[in-house]
Amino acid sequence: MTAPLSSDRSRAALRISARVSGEFLLVLAGLAVTLWLLGRMWSVVWPLVVGLLLTTLTWPAARSLRRRGWPPALAASVVTVLFLLVAAGVVALIAVPVASQSGELTDGVVEGIQRLREWAAGPPLNIGDAQINKAFDSAVARAQEGVGSMVGAVVTGVSTVVNGVVTAVLALFLMFFFLKDGPRFLPWLSRQLPGRLATDVPTVFDRGWATLGSFVRSQAAVGLLDAVLIGLGLWILGVPLVLPLAVLTFVSAFVPIIGALFAGFVAVLIALVSNGLTDALIVLAIIVVVQQLEGNVFQPMIQSRGLGLHAAVVLLAVTLGGNLAGIVGSLLAVPIAALIAVVWNYVREQLVDPADDTGAGEPDADAVVPS
Repeated sequence: MTAPLSSDRSRAALRISARVSGEFLLVLAGLAVTLWLLGRMWSVVWPLVVGLLLTTLTWPAARSLRRRGWPPALAASVVTVLFLLVAAGVVALIAVPVASQSGELTDGVVEGIQRLREWAAGPPLNIGDAQINKAFDSAVARAQEGVGSMVGAVVTGVSTVVNGVVTAVLALFLMFFFLKDGPRFLPWLSRQLPGRLATDVPTVFDRGWATLGSFVRSQAAVGLLDAVLIGLGLWILGVPLVLPLAVLTFVSAFVPIIGALFAGFVAVLIALVSNGLTDALIVLAIIVVVQQLEGNVFQPMIQSRGLGLHAAVVLLAVTLGGNLAGIVGSLLAVPIAALIAVVWNYVREQLVDPADDTGAGEPDADAVVPS
């Protein structure tokens, strides 16, 4: 015979469930309000984000000059000017040719998808279902929009996201001030916060900065290697649009997993349309080899400290970011997920019971990179 339920325990369980549900709803409401505020302030938030990303790329050079005795303002000025010169060179040598070939690249992708549809409709597959044809038509339309927007982002950079000139100027000014005054931010923040927050918040900021810098610099280096190797293979095979495809490969490297699949798919389609099936298969083999080298050789060598995110988490983060904010969301999804992981890991360290602590509660010295 089944024992009767205890009314006291049942009421206690319901109270706990109600309290947990209420707290969870409050957290969701707080997140919703935060996202709404970010959306309302996006014209300011986006230049701030771009400035931070640019600072992670240029900070090693500024730090090196400061360690040699250069004044902070002079070091930041020199690095900013050098960055502007490099950016101008990239625009002159790469962006202009890419812009002139962007339409041809989009047309090639669309034609490649149509050839795949014709191949699927013939033997041995003989696929003639209307839903399959509708899916291919949808893929053609999405390719026209997606490739066009991606190429536009490559050509004009941040200026395609928000009113370009204002965003670029604000981001550059913010980068200069971050390079000049960045090391003074955490000490200042510690003096403004009460109690243990004066220690906790700067520590989380320091770890987050180290994680963000590691991600941006490693993805840029790996993306450059991928673009050079794949571009060289395309050039040897005589595939057209080598420069736009190499630039697309570099930009796509900042969207882990999905970016590599997208860039490789576009390169194979262009090779199929221009050079035929044999060269398309060779391009596919080159991309697979380069991706294997990236995952097993380049990434471990360049990125000595991983983000601590499982591949499934990265894939879900990129998918969610893309659905919420398009290309910008896909680019920012993994860094945001990594920063959330940094906060979560630090909170777990502080919540560990000292009696049961086996060392996990102590901050990882390797995780905090001094500014």
